[in-house]
Amino acid sequence: MANFKKSNFKKEKSEFDSRNLGVDRVTRVVAGGKRFRFRVIVVVGDHKGRVGIGMGKGIDVSMAIEKATNQGKKHLVNVPIIADGTIPHAIHVKFGTAVIFMRPGIKGRGIIAGGVVRPMCELAGIRDINAKIISRSTNKVNNAKAVLKAFTTLRTEVK
Repeated sequence: MANFKKSNFKKEKSEFDSRNLGVDRVTRVVAGGKRFRFRVIVVVGDHKGRVGIGMGKGIDVSMAIEKATNQGKKHLVNVPIIADGTIPHAIHVKFGTAVIFMRPGIKGRGIIAGGVVRPMCELAGIRDINAKIISRSTNKVNNAKAVLKAFTTLRTEVK
């Protein structure tokens, strides 16, 4: 028998940080009753201008989180951040029923945003921003995809 120590199995530190946006229990009705699974929405970012979202389903929450994190790492988006630590210009984006408005923040003010916008901006590496979810949409998936669409449509000056 081999003698294994816990120190031999240290996990490698990932370059990406992740945050849970939501955990939902979903139900499928079958002949024998109901089958429960969990759906997790995770945002993944490196605090240096790359961010992505992922969704995963699993029988338990930890399996769903792992699947969502892997999907988020596969679908990363580059966010243009100017030297002040904010976005280059104001933007108004619609995705489904979700409407997001973002504008550059004043240096030192921090992230003024709510809902899913705040963790996405933090993990993207944005330090100062004003953002607002204008629609009445409470759907976290659509709001997160709207923020991702806003990040992809941001443009910097071409010299």
